[in-house]
Amino acid sequence: MAYQGYGGVPPQGAYGQPPQGYGQAPQGYGQPPQGYGQPPQGYGQAPAGYGAPQPGWGGGVPPGIDPNVYQWFISVDTDRSGRINMTELQQALVNGNWSHFNIETCRLMIGMFDRDRSGQIELQEFQGLWNYLSQWRALFEQFDRDRSGFIDANELNNALTQLGYRLSPQFSQLLVSRFDPATRSRLSLDNFIQSCVMLKSITDTFRQKDTQMKGVITVSYEEFVSMVFQNKA
Repeated sequence: MAYQGYGGVPPQGAYGQPPQGYGQAPQGYGQPPQGYGQPPQGYGQAPAGYGAPQPGWGGGVPPGIDPNVYQWFISVDTDRSGRINMTELQQALVNGNWSHFNIETCRLMIGMFDRDRSGQIELQEFQGLWNYLSQWRALFEQFDRDRSGFIDANELNNALTQLGYRLSPQFSQLLVSRFDPATRSRLSLDNFIQSCVMLKSITDTFRQKDTQMKGVITVSYEEFVSMVFQNKA
């Protein structure tokens, strides 16, 4: 079975991390357009009412932890267990339209940073997730030109090109259809992250077979099915 993949230019970065250098605007893109202002409410701030840490929790900010990350963590950790599960994370993360992240995206992100495979993340792991999410958000906002909190298939195709993929506009439309549960023909931040993480995971699986880096592989039906079911995302 032959399959045209990433066109010989594999996306950069390891699974579970945005591409190298991704924490800043890609070269040539510079700063956000004039008038962009601050990110939409809820994108990088604790929801209203979360406020300051409650007395008696944690004894202050641990060394090496961003104070903002620490405050966010203890606000999310509603049972004061010192760990955050999927439900707590989902309640804490919102899209630009104030909808909560879908549970599948939360599962993916916890799985990436949960080193002990407990199904929960501790403060250090949460800081890694925070940085990861901030980087995805930065890319998303570059292509959300109308500041709607959504990107359409054309904007998604531009984002994927920025990430190093060589995929057709038709494929981007397919991704939007697959990851847009509300059938609005556009993706919110959480669905954008989910689609990109799954695409990266599938690409990594493809690359294991594409030893000559041609973007084309030949596999049997059983090999193909095995690749699908072994997909980590």
